Order: sequence, then C-alpha cells, then structure tokens
Amino acid sequence: MLSKVTKIFLGLFIFFLVLFVILGTVPRTLTRLYADSRLFDPANSPSGRVAIVFGAGLYRNGSPTPVLRDRIETAVDLYNLGKVEKLLMSGNVSRGHNEPAAMRTYALGLGIPDEDIILDDQGLRTYDTCYRARDIFGLDSAILVTQAFHLPRAVYTCNLLGVSAIGVPADLRQYRQASQTFWNFRETVATAVALWQVHFSQPQPILGNPEPIFPLEVQ
Repeated sequence: MLSKVTKIFLGLFIFFLVLFVILGTVPRTLTRLYADSRLFDPANSPSGRVAIVFGAGLYRNGSPTPVLRDRIETAVDLYNLGKVEKLLMSGNVSRGHNEPAAMRTYALGLGIPDEDIILDDQGLRTYDTCYRARDIFGLDSAILVTQAFHLPRAVYTCNLLGVSAIGVPADLRQYRQASQTFWNFRETVATAVALWQVHFSQPQPILGNPEPIFPLEVQ
C-alpha cells in the first residue's frame, strides 16, 4: 500500500509530466503545421534576396561546429544556385568567440564574396534574429537556413514578426542520436517560449541604428 504522502507526490509528478507533454506537444505541432508548406530543398526553393543563417555554436578554437558548417554550406548552395543575393549571418559574441565572424570566414573560404555577407552579432536567439532582420536590416522577406528540428520555430517566428519567410533544411550529415535527443528536448521548451514571446510578452531585443541591406536609392 502506498502512503498518503507518496500518493500525493506521485499525483503531482503525473500532473506535471502531463502538463509538460501538453505544453511541449501543442506548440511544436502548431509550428510544424504552419511551416510544413513553407519548407523547400535548395534546388526547389523559391528565390529570395537574402538567406538568414542562424548561429549554432563554435568550438573552443573558434571554428564552426558541424551543425553550423552545414547551415553555412546550405546557404552557400542557395547563393550558388542563384536563389539569393546576400547571406545574413546571425549569431552572438561571447567569451571571446565571435560567431558571425567565424561564419563569415567559413563562407569566404567557400567562395562567397565579402560584399555579399552581412553580419548580425546580436542574434542571441531566434526571436532576436527575426526581429532585427526586420527592424535593423530592413527585410520583409527571407529564406531561413537551419536544421529541420529548428526550422518550424524559425519560420513561424519570422512570419509572425512580419518577415515573410520560407525555410531550407541544412541537414547535410547524420548527427549523433544523443545530440538529436538533446536538441529536440531543448526545442520543445524553446518553441513554447517563442510562442509566448510572439503572442504575449513581445520583448524588444538589442537594436541600434538601422543598417538596411538594400538601402533605398536617393531620388
């Protein structure tokens, strides 16, 4: 026989487990359904002037991780296919590592002209990247480049913030199962937070002076 206290703790555990499943499942299902018709492979992607490449971490020596290299290489494919004119590298600078600068260096090594690479060093999270793409870089549309597990949240967030976005998955290799499990768990939490931010809290990220990628010509 279970004691009364044990039953209470067991009941609370089940309650919070069910709550976590609901809070995790509903937001990811919603963003997947929203993004499904907006996802394309590079060859079949509609053209757009800018591809936004989301940061994904650096090694201790400052070089891009395999996940980030896949994102950059996919964006380079879009550029070489004539699908985009510019690459917006969005990440952050912390602990001596400059994520957008490392992304730029890698893209330069793949043959992208320096003048076609734009850096956003305040892309602390997906919400910030989409917000700044609109308010700092003057974009009203973009092609988003990241892994498939992240694309629904990215596409949903950018569109709801006023940047008409489609997504191109950057899964160019087989990732470790442990890594995929961790990413999906983190994405479950991040997606719930993203929906709260987009629909309710609407925080303002670090902004600054506008730096439009395509300035209007002075008449």
